[in-house]
Amino acid sequence: MNNDYLTLNANPIVAFLGKPSADFTKADIIDYIVKNDIRMVNFMYPAGDGRLKTLNFVINDLSYLDNILTLGERVDGSSLFPFIQAGSSDLYVIPRYRTAFLDPFAENPTVALLCSYFDKDGHPLESSPEYTLRKAAQAFRDVTDMEFQAMGELEYYVISDDEGVFPAQDQRGYHESAPYAKANDFRTCCMHYIAQAGGQIKYGHSEVGNFSLNGKNYEQNEIEFLPAPVEQAADQLMIAKWMIRNLGYQLGYDVTFAPKITTGKAGSGLHIHMRIMKDGHNQMLADGALSESARRMIAGMMDVAPAITAFGNKNPISYFRLVPHQEAPTNVCWGDHNRSVLVRVPLGWAAGVDMAAVANPLEQTHTPSLETLTSQKQTVEMRSPDGSADLYQLLAGLCVACRHGFEMDNALALADRTYVNVNIHSAEHADRLAALDQLPDSCVASADCLQRQRAVFEGRGVFSPAVIDGIIAQLRAYDDATLRQDVDNNPEAIRQLVEKFFHCG
Repeated sequence: MNNDYLTLNANPIVAFLGKPSADFTKADIIDYIVKNDIRMVNFMYPAGDGRLKTLNFVINDLSYLDNILTLGERVDGSSLFPFIQAGSSDLYVIPRYRTAFLDPFAENPTVALLCSYFDKDGHPLESSPEYTLRKAAQAFRDVTDMEFQAMGELEYYVISDDEGVFPAQDQRGYHESAPYAKANDFRTCCMHYIAQAGGQIKYGHSEVGNFSLNGKNYEQNEIEFLPAPVEQAADQLMIAKWMIRNLGYQLGYDVTFAPKITTGKAGSGLHIHMRIMKDGHNQMLADGALSESARRMIAGMMDVAPAITAFGNKNPISYFRLVPHQEAPTNVCWGDHNRSVLVRVPLGWAAGVDMAAVANPLEQTHTPSLETLTSQKQTVEMRSPDGSADLYQLLAGLCVACRHGFEMDNALALADRTYVNVNIHSAEHADRLAALDQLPDSCVASADCLQRQRAVFEGRGVFSPAVIDGIIAQLRAYDDATLRQDVDNNPEAIRQLVEKFFHCG
């Protein structure tokens, strides 16, 4: 392992142990706890509502510490997941040592670890979100002989009192600096905490959405991560949402990941970037262009895109965001550098120009290493999901969709047919827009899409039938097939909906 990685790593447990978190063992965790006088350990695990749950342990002696790290603990599964019956509800939660981090909000020094669920027979719980994602990642490797990696763009609103000074321009907050952006210090503190917990952050910035309403300032922010193996990517996003909410509470801010705040303003998405790796090399490009493998990935997403909303758009307000001209996609298509499409191929540093040398004439060109550096950058971005998503289900669904592209006979033809290189929402391209399939407009419609394509997600045993049944039932229970039309021009009804789902996900 490169010593620079360990020196610069923000996680104090990594720095203390002198090894990357992926190599943590039980003995390492015990060693850190004993030598740093840690007296509390928290187990954390996502439940059916998409939020992390917490179990606290006071460490009284070494044998008890070894016991909980080895055997985990029992929990009531029927209180955590709707698909588990009370008559057979006991589950085990077993800590994953690589996820260990120091809780920055705990009054006393506390080590937290994410956990996996196991059933009464000691087998991974087939229907649990984390194990579903693990199965999806393994199935992708089995079919493609490649690793599926992902990273999230985590958008959220910070709500504070409107002081009336240096107001930001309405809906023009993209990359704004202080003093016009008020939440920059909050965001950078969040990033610091997330990094200490092992999150590999790419950058943070203020986003487009900002406005004032009823004496409050609503400011949209984004924290984007670096590509990581898909299971690790889900863990990082899960911890990040927990960190942001806790710090907001601690500092007196309200924070929301809700997909829509009010009409006419940008909602918050959760864009997911993906790439495929083999032997440490990115397989998204070939000879400077998008590779056949990348186009197969995209085709798989095009084929099942409407059903993916069942994992990434989990409540009725999600579908108030998926409307034209609101920074969100509505149709099933993809394109290069095109923000009106569902799947975007962002700039990938494929021009072959050493721009740093051009901007800095004193620098020598780095042609030999430039290609190696830039070839790792290319991703594709799914733009429909939002903060209501179940993170593990969403990433599992995307992993399945991309694998599906490698299993489709007509993948490349479908990729060609759904490619667009224009703004599909402009009037002159109305015919092109009409020819494209649409995303669902409600939870009910999303459930119908998942029902039609459930075989894709249940294939190779990734999503259990019980999970798919549960998701479909949950979405249909909202009974929102005509909701967007029903509350049109009714601000009070929309306000009540936003309030109901304000702290989703």
